[in-house]
Amino acid sequence: MVAFGGDTASSRSSARLLSWSRTVERESVHRVSVAEVLLTDVVRVAGTTFLAAAQWPCSHPTFRPADDGGHSRLMVLETLRQLGIFIPAQFYAVPPEAHFLIKDLFYGVDASAEPRSTSGASDITCLAQVDDFRSTRDGRGLWGARLRVRLSVGDTTFARAGGNARFLNPDTYAALRRGAAGARPAASRVRPTPEAVDATLPRDVLVAESDGGVLEVDPADRLHPFFFDHPCDHVPGMVLVEAARQAIALVSDGELLRPTAFRLRTPLFTEFDPPARIECTLHHGRQASFRFRQGGAYTALGAARYR
Repeated sequence: MVAFGGDTASSRSSARLLSWSRTVERESVHRVSVAEVLLTDVVRVAGTTFLAAAQWPCSHPTFRPADDGGHSRLMVLETLRQLGIFIPAQFYAVPPEAHFLIKDLFYGVDASAEPRSTSGASDITCLAQVDDFRSTRDGRGLWGARLRVRLSVGDTTFARAGGNARFLNPDTYAALRRGAAGARPAASRVRPTPEAVDATLPRDVLVAESDGGVLEVDPADRLHPFFFDHPCDHVPGMVLVEAARQAIALVSDGELLRPTAFRLRTPLFTEFDPPARIECTLHHGRQASFRFRQGGAYTALGAARYR
């Protein structure tokens, strides 16, 4: 887990200037629906350090609160994702048409400190630090960076998250994706119930069992308002995260549902066709590892820990 230094007087002063009154522009975080925008404000504190405001709704159509009122922990990663798009574009001149690719990500949550969505929404303050800048060959642009974020409610820090991203111009991305397989209609498979994977609705289920009981990435709804808010020519990172969580829920017979820590690495694109297999292994009762296999290669892998 990555730790930040203590709060500075500058960051505390800037936090008082943050606004939770309205969201940032939806285009600035690559969302089509305004309802899926979490960020409301971002300010530079100094150098490569930023403060941001986000608001988590008490009722999300896909991610319902836990029995104790805790938000879905995917909200941590969605906040990280939106910051990872907004900050490079607004402060480091990454063009809006660039493709943002997740290389790896992580989060860790203190379950005793995380906010509860008993009423209203939760106002989240994020302290973000950008480093490991990677410039294009001509030195005029940015093609990669690392982001680390500490999330708090009031003076209480409850989560840390981070990840590496690449930013590709449309021509480079098109060349990289040339010849990639597209999506095709899903074949007949056995899909678990939403209750079996701790999901809200049938359309929220992202996995299914093929012949022989092999778990595969198979979204029930390719027009899902959160997971497929905008078109994508490969399986999005947030789908991989939730598919891994659902697969672990099934393999553990419903014992492991809400990871307090999660890590994902994506060495390759995961395509829609053929469906990627998900291999899960449980460790010591409260931990699990997973790998996505496709075409003889592992396209993504990671681990999760549960309280």
